[in-house]
Amino acid sequence: MIFKASKSSEEREHERASERALITRCKNGEIGAFDELYSRFEKRVFNCAYHICGNYHDASDISQEAFLRVFNSIQTFRGDANFLTWIYRIVTNVFLDERKKSKAHRQTSLDEYIELGESSVARQIEDDSPLPVDVVQANERAEIVQKAINSLPEYQRIIVTLYHMESLSYDEIAEVLQLPIGTVKSRLNRARLALAEILGAKPELFG
Repeated sequence: MIFKASKSSEEREHERASERALITRCKNGEIGAFDELYSRFEKRVFNCAYHICGNYHDASDISQEAFLRVFNSIQTFRGDANFLTWIYRIVTNVFLDERKKSKAHRQTSLDEYIELGESSVARQIEDDSPLPVDVVQANERAEIVQKAINSLPEYQRIIVTLYHMESLSYDEIAEVLQLPIGTVKSRLNRARLALAEILGAKPELFG
């Protein structure tokens, strides 16, 4: 939950142009193109998977399966959506597929959640101080936040991860989850409130 410096429109366009060229190379079967694609998105895919599932082993498995699906279906990517959004949709689908297989937890539908008004949870502010005590506290905060996310129902984990960890917009989340934007907003509010209630037990870190 750390704010990141936003890129300029020129940087974003250059990045997307480079991305489109790389995807075209992959579709043309160019040797090494997919390896380059993997290297470019590996960290973000793993981080997304980790924040959703809560442990490194499962995140590694989800990431590998997600990239396998990307490799097998890259020809179907038409470019209508942002490529990263398309990958996040695949990661989300892999996670949900694995959860269905394991049946470790009861599937919870977001349709069961009540619609709530606007609410917000303060995002974690990055601490630039190099003092060791601040580093320790930041690590402790990150661990508590992750544990709180892990305790949420799986669909809430996904929506909180996409918004707070991956910094996706409402529009992008709607695209990933294939939901109307109004539904995304109301359901994100519900997930935020649930997370805020859990984190409220740690006022010394989140007060």
